[in-house]
Amino acid sequence: MGVIDGKVAIVTGGARGIGASISRLFAAEGASVVVNDLGGHPDGSGGDKGPAEELAGEITAAGGKAVADGGDISDVATGQRLVDTAVEQFGRLDIVVNVAGILRDRMIFNMTEEDWDAVIAVHLKGHFSTVRPASAYWRQQRNPDGHYRIINFTSVSGLDGSPGQANYAAAKMGIIGLTYSLAQGLARYGVTANAIAPGAATRLTATVPTEKSVSRAKRADDDPERSPDNIAPLALYMAGDASDWLTGRVLSSAGYEVGLYENPQIIRQLNSPGPWRYDQLAQLIERGFRPAADGLPPSLFAAQLKKD
Repeated sequence: MGVIDGKVAIVTGGARGIGASISRLFAAEGASVVVNDLGGHPDGSGGDKGPAEELAGEITAAGGKAVADGGDISDVATGQRLVDTAVEQFGRLDIVVNVAGILRDRMIFNMTEEDWDAVIAVHLKGHFSTVRPASAYWRQQRNPDGHYRIINFTSVSGLDGSPGQANYAAAKMGIIGLTYSLAQGLARYGVTANAIAPGAATRLTATVPTEKSVSRAKRADDDPERSPDNIAPLALYMAGDASDWLTGRVLSSAGYEVGLYENPQIIRQLNSPGPWRYDQLAQLIERGFRPAADGLPPSLFAAQLKKD
Protein backbone atom coordinates (compact mmCIF):
# COMPACT_ATOMS: atom_id res chain seq x y z
CA MET A 1 0.00 0.00 0.00
CA GLY A 2 1.39 3.38 -1.02
CA VAL A 3 1.79 6.52 1.06
CA ILE A 4 -1.09 8.23 -0.77
CA ASP A 5 -2.98 5.18 -1.94
CA GLY A 6 -6.45 6.03 -3.26
CA LYS A 7 -5.88 9.80 -3.28
CA VAL A 8 -6.28 12.03 -6.33
CA ALA A 9 -3.75 14.71 -7.22
CA ILE A 10 -3.41 17.54 -9.73
CA VAL A 11 0.17 18.39 -10.72
CA THR A 12 0.71 21.49 -12.86
CA GLY A 13 3.87 21.55 -14.91
CA GLY A 14 3.57 17.84 -14.27
CA ALA A 15 5.09 16.37 -17.42
CA ARG A 16 8.69 17.58 -17.24
CA GLY A 17 11.36 18.35 -14.69
CA ILE A 18 10.29 18.48 -11.04
CA GLY A 19 6.62 18.14 -11.94
CA ALA A 20 7.23 14.91 -13.85
CA SER A 21 9.21 13.45 -10.94
CA ILE A 22 6.31 14.25 -8.59
CA SER A 23 3.71 12.84 -10.98
CA ARG A 24 5.61 9.56 -11.31
CA LEU A 25 6.24 9.18 -7.58
CA PHE A 26 2.66 10.04 -6.64
CA ALA A 27 1.35 7.46 -9.11
CA ALA A 28 3.80 4.85 -7.82
CA GLU A 29 2.58 5.55 -4.28
CA GLY A 30 -1.05 4.89 -5.20
CA ALA A 31 -2.46 8.25 -6.30
CA SER A 32 -4.44 8.96 -9.44
CA VAL A 33 -2.84 11.95 -11.16
CA VAL A 34 -4.16 14.71 -13.41
CA VAL A 35 -1.02 15.73 -15.30
CA ASN A 36 -1.23 19.33 -16.51
CA ASP A 37 1.50 20.73 -18.76
CA LEU A 38 1.25 23.35 -21.49
CA GLY A 39 4.33 21.88 -23.13
CA GLY A 40 5.70 25.30 -24.03
CA HIS A 41 9.19 26.74 -24.10
CA PRO A 42 10.96 27.92 -20.91
CA ASP A 43 9.84 31.50 -21.64
CA GLY A 44 6.19 30.42 -21.82
CA SER A 45 5.82 30.63 -25.58
CA GLY A 46 4.35 27.82 -27.65
CA GLY A 47 2.44 24.78 -26.53
CA ASP A 48 2.36 21.04 -27.09
CA LYS A 49 0.02 18.48 -25.51
CA GLY A 50 2.54 15.76 -26.24
CA PRO A 51 4.56 15.87 -22.98
CA ALA A 52 1.45 15.62 -20.75
CA GLU A 53 -0.03 12.84 -22.86
CA GLU A 54 3.27 10.92 -22.92
CA LEU A 55 3.74 11.13 -19.15
CA ALA A 56 0.14 10.09 -18.47
CA GLY A 57 0.60 7.20 -20.90
CA GLU A 58 3.82 6.17 -19.15
CA ILE A 59 2.06 6.09 -15.78
CA THR A 60 -0.87 4.11 -17.18
CA ALA A 61 1.44 1.61 -18.88
CA ALA A 62 3.18 1.04 -15.55
CA GLY A 63 -0.16 0.16 -13.92
CA GLY A 64 -0.99 3.56 -12.48
CA LYS A 65 -3.83 5.97 -13.12
CA ALA A 66 -3.38 9.29 -14.89
CA VAL A 67 -5.01 11.64 -17.38
CA ALA A 68 -3.41 14.46 -19.33
CA ASP A 69 -4.30 18.13 -19.73
CA GLY A 70 -2.37 20.50 -21.96
CA GLY A 71 -4.01 23.74 -20.84
CA ASP A 72 -2.41 27.06 -19.92
CA ILE A 73 -2.50 27.31 -16.13
CA SER A 74 -2.49 31.12 -16.25
CA ASP A 75 -6.04 30.81 -17.63
CA VAL A 76 -8.42 30.30 -14.70
CA ALA A 77 -10.62 28.15 -16.92
CA THR A 78 -7.79 25.60 -16.97
CA GLY A 79 -7.68 25.43 -13.17
CA GLN A 80 -11.42 24.86 -12.98
CA ARG A 81 -11.20 22.18 -15.67
CA LEU A 82 -8.44 20.36 -13.78
CA VAL A 83 -10.57 20.18 -10.63
CA ASP A 84 -13.61 19.06 -12.63
CA THR A 85 -11.51 16.43 -14.42
CA ALA A 86 -10.16 15.01 -11.16
CA VAL A 87 -13.65 14.65 -9.70
CA GLU A 88 -15.26 13.32 -12.88
CA GLN A 89 -12.48 10.86 -13.77
CA PHE A 90 -11.43 9.69 -10.31
CA GLY A 91 -14.31 10.65 -8.02
CA ARG A 92 -12.52 13.10 -5.73
CA LEU A 93 -9.66 15.55 -5.25
CA ASP A 94 -7.16 15.45 -2.39
CA ILE A 95 -3.94 17.15 -3.49
CA VAL A 96 -2.97 20.13 -5.63
CA VAL A 97 0.71 20.57 -6.53
CA ASN A 98 1.57 23.83 -8.30
CA VAL A 99 4.88 23.39 -10.10
CA ALA A 100 4.33 25.06 -13.50
CA GLY A 101 6.62 27.98 -14.22
CA ILE A 102 8.47 30.01 -16.83
CA LEU A 103 11.45 32.36 -16.88
CA ARG A 104 11.97 35.68 -18.63
CA ASP A 105 15.17 37.02 -17.09
CA ARG A 106 16.05 40.69 -17.41
CA MET A 107 17.51 43.33 -15.16
CA ILE A 108 14.59 45.42 -13.93
CA PHE A 109 15.59 48.43 -16.07
CA ASN A 110 15.47 46.26 -19.22
CA MET A 111 12.32 44.35 -18.36
CA THR A 112 9.24 44.86 -20.52
CA GLU A 113 5.70 44.94 -19.22
CA GLU A 114 5.05 41.75 -21.17
CA ASP A 115 7.97 40.00 -19.44
CA TRP A 116 6.60 41.07 -16.06
CA ASP A 117 2.99 40.12 -16.77
CA ALA A 118 3.80 36.72 -18.31
CA VAL A 119 5.88 35.52 -15.37
CA ILE A 120 3.43 36.80 -12.75
CA ALA A 121 0.55 35.19 -14.66
CA VAL A 122 2.05 31.71 -14.89
CA HIS A 123 3.44 31.58 -11.37
CA LEU A 124 1.20 33.63 -9.11
CA LYS A 125 -2.06 33.62 -11.06
CA GLY A 126 -1.35 30.01 -11.99
CA HIS A 127 -1.49 29.10 -8.30
CA PHE A 128 -4.76 31.00 -7.90
CA SER A 129 -6.10 29.20 -10.96
CA THR A 130 -6.00 25.80 -9.24
CA VAL A 131 -6.39 26.80 -5.60
CA ARG A 132 -9.64 28.75 -6.00
CA PRO A 133 -11.72 25.88 -7.47
CA ALA A 134 -9.95 23.25 -5.34
CA SER A 135 -10.66 25.13 -2.11
CA ALA A 136 -14.29 25.62 -3.15
CA TYR A 137 -14.59 21.87 -3.72
CA TRP A 138 -13.02 21.04 -0.35
CA ARG A 139 -15.26 23.53 1.41
CA GLN A 140 -18.26 21.71 -0.02
CA GLN A 141 -16.99 18.41 1.41
CA ARG A 142 -17.36 19.75 4.97
CA ASN A 143 -14.67 17.38 6.22
CA PRO A 144 -12.29 19.05 8.71
CA ASP A 145 -10.32 15.79 8.86
CA GLY A 146 -9.96 15.50 5.09
CA HIS A 147 -6.15 15.77 4.95
CA TYR A 148 -6.44 17.87 1.79
CA ARG A 149 -3.16 19.29 0.54
CA ILE A 150 -1.92 22.35 -1.34
CA ILE A 151 1.77 22.13 -2.23
CA ASN A 152 3.14 25.29 -3.83
CA PHE A 153 6.54 25.98 -5.35
CA THR A 154 8.54 29.07 -4.45
CA SER A 155 12.24 29.73 -5.11
CA VAL A 156 15.49 30.88 -3.56
CA SER A 157 15.42 33.50 -6.31
CA GLY A 158 12.78 35.26 -4.23
CA LEU A 159 14.03 34.28 -0.80
CA ASP A 160 17.61 35.34 -1.59
CA GLY A 161 16.81 38.05 -4.16
CA SER A 162 18.16 37.07 -7.58
CA PRO A 163 19.24 40.35 -9.25
CA GLY A 164 18.18 39.49 -12.81
CA GLN A 165 14.83 37.94 -11.97
CA ALA A 166 12.70 40.70 -10.46
CA ASN A 167 9.51 39.33 -12.04
CA TYR A 168 10.24 35.75 -11.01
CA ALA A 169 11.37 36.73 -7.51
CA ALA A 170 8.26 38.84 -6.96
CA ALA A 171 5.98 36.01 -8.09
CA LYS A 172 7.75 33.45 -5.93
CA MET A 173 7.59 35.63 -2.81
CA GLY A 174 3.94 36.26 -3.58
CA ILE A 175 3.44 32.50 -3.54
CA ILE A 176 4.84 32.40 0.00
CA GLY A 177 2.34 35.02 1.15
CA LEU A 178 -0.41 33.08 -0.60
CA THR A 179 0.70 29.89 1.17
CA TYR A 180 0.61 31.57 4.59
CA SER A 181 -2.89 32.89 3.88
CA LEU A 182 -4.18 29.53 2.64
CA ALA A 183 -2.80 27.68 5.65
CA GLN A 184 -4.76 29.94 7.99
CA GLY A 185 -7.88 30.45 5.91
CA LEU A 186 -8.49 26.84 4.87
CA ALA A 187 -7.52 24.95 8.03
CA ARG A 188 -11.14 24.65 9.16
CA TYR A 189 -11.90 22.74 5.95
CA GLY A 190 -9.19 20.14 6.50
CA VAL A 191 -6.73 21.78 4.10
CA THR A 192 -3.02 22.33 4.68
CA ALA A 193 -0.73 24.54 2.57
CA ASN A 194 3.04 24.46 2.20
CA ALA A 195 5.69 25.73 -0.18
CA ILE A 196 8.90 24.16 -1.44
CA ALA A 197 11.97 26.09 -2.64
CA PRO A 198 13.69 23.55 -4.89
CA GLY A 199 17.20 23.26 -6.24
CA ALA A 200 17.54 20.94 -9.25
CA ALA A 201 18.66 20.83 -12.87
CA THR A 202 15.64 21.58 -15.10
CA ARG A 203 14.88 23.21 -18.44
CA LEU A 204 14.38 26.50 -16.60
CA THR A 205 17.64 26.46 -14.65
CA ALA A 206 19.50 25.59 -17.86
CA THR A 207 18.56 29.03 -19.24
CA VAL A 208 20.08 30.95 -16.31
CA PRO A 209 23.74 32.01 -16.77
CA THR A 210 25.98 30.62 -14.04
CA GLU A 211 27.04 34.08 -12.88
CA LYS A 212 23.40 35.06 -12.30
CA SER A 213 22.35 31.91 -10.49
CA VAL A 214 21.66 32.00 -6.74
CA SER A 215 21.76 28.22 -6.53
CA ARG A 216 23.89 26.92 -3.68
CA ALA A 217 24.85 23.88 -5.74
CA LYS A 218 27.33 24.76 -8.50
CA ARG A 219 27.40 21.27 -10.03
CA ALA A 220 26.95 19.88 -13.52
CA ASP A 221 23.40 19.26 -14.61
CA ASP A 222 24.08 15.51 -14.96
CA ASP A 223 25.18 15.23 -11.32
CA PRO A 224 22.70 12.88 -9.57
CA GLU A 225 22.37 15.39 -6.72
CA ARG A 226 20.88 17.84 -9.22
CA SER A 227 18.16 15.42 -10.32
CA PRO A 228 14.54 16.63 -10.02
CA ASP A 229 13.79 13.21 -8.55
CA ASN A 230 15.35 14.41 -5.29
CA ILE A 231 12.56 16.96 -4.81
CA ALA A 232 9.67 14.51 -5.16
CA PRO A 233 10.01 12.68 -1.80
CA LEU A 234 9.47 15.93 0.13
CA ALA A 235 6.33 16.63 -1.92
CA LEU A 236 5.19 13.07 -1.16
CA TYR A 237 5.65 13.60 2.58
CA MET A 238 3.66 16.83 2.41
CA ALA A 239 0.92 14.99 0.49
CA GLY A 240 0.61 12.25 3.11
CA ASP A 241 -1.73 12.25 6.10
CA ALA A 242 1.09 12.65 8.64
CA SER A 243 2.05 16.19 7.58
CA ASP A 244 -0.86 18.17 9.08
CA TRP A 245 1.46 19.71 11.69
CA LEU A 246 3.67 21.25 8.98
CA THR A 247 1.05 23.52 7.44
CA GLY A 248 2.05 27.09 6.71
CA ARG A 249 5.77 26.37 6.50
CA VAL A 250 8.27 26.82 3.68
CA LEU A 251 10.90 24.14 3.11
CA SER A 252 13.89 23.87 0.81
CA SER A 253 14.96 20.78 -1.09
CA ALA A 254 18.18 20.55 -3.08
CA GLY A 255 20.23 17.46 -3.75
CA TYR A 256 20.18 15.31 -0.64
CA GLU A 257 19.37 18.20 1.71
CA VAL A 258 16.03 19.38 3.05
CA GLY A 259 15.72 22.58 5.08
CA LEU A 260 13.04 24.39 7.06
CA TYR A 261 12.76 28.17 6.73
CA GLU A 262 11.78 30.36 9.66
CA ASN A 263 8.56 32.22 9.18
CA PRO A 264 9.11 36.02 9.18
CA GLN A 265 9.27 37.54 12.63
CA ILE A 266 10.39 40.80 14.21
CA ILE A 267 13.92 40.36 15.58
CA ARG A 268 14.38 43.86 17.03
CA GLN A 269 11.87 46.45 18.15
CA LEU A 270 11.93 50.07 19.25
CA ASN A 271 9.20 51.60 21.39
CA SER A 272 8.31 55.21 22.18
CA PRO A 273 5.80 56.56 24.76
CA GLY A 274 4.56 59.02 22.12
CA PRO A 275 5.04 60.14 18.51
CA TRP A 276 8.56 59.69 17.21
CA ARG A 277 10.89 62.65 16.70
CA TYR A 278 13.13 62.14 13.68
CA ASP A 279 16.40 62.64 15.58
CA GLN A 280 15.34 60.26 18.34
CA LEU A 281 14.18 57.58 15.89
CA ALA A 282 17.27 57.90 13.71
CA GLN A 283 19.57 57.53 16.72
CA LEU A 284 17.79 54.46 18.03
CA ILE A 285 17.62 52.83 14.59
CA GLU A 286 21.37 53.30 14.21
CA ARG A 287 21.96 51.83 17.64
CA GLY A 288 19.42 49.06 17.48
CA PHE A 289 19.05 47.88 13.91
CA ARG A 290 22.59 47.89 12.58
CA PRO A 291 24.27 44.46 12.84
CA ALA A 292 25.88 43.91 16.24
CA ALA A 293 24.73 47.32 17.44
CA ASP A 294 26.79 48.46 20.44
CA GLY A 295 28.40 45.02 20.38
CA LEU A 296 25.27 43.52 21.86
CA PRO A 297 23.23 40.64 20.42
CA PRO A 298 19.60 41.50 19.44
CA SER A 299 18.02 40.10 22.60
CA LEU A 300 20.33 42.08 24.88
CA PHE A 301 19.87 45.29 22.91
CA ALA A 302 16.11 45.28 23.54
CA ALA A 303 16.78 45.02 27.27
CA GLN A 304 19.34 47.85 27.10
CA LEU A 305 16.87 50.19 25.42
CA LYS A 306 14.47 49.87 28.33
CA LYS A 307 17.13 50.95 30.81
CA ASP A 308 18.19 54.12 28.95
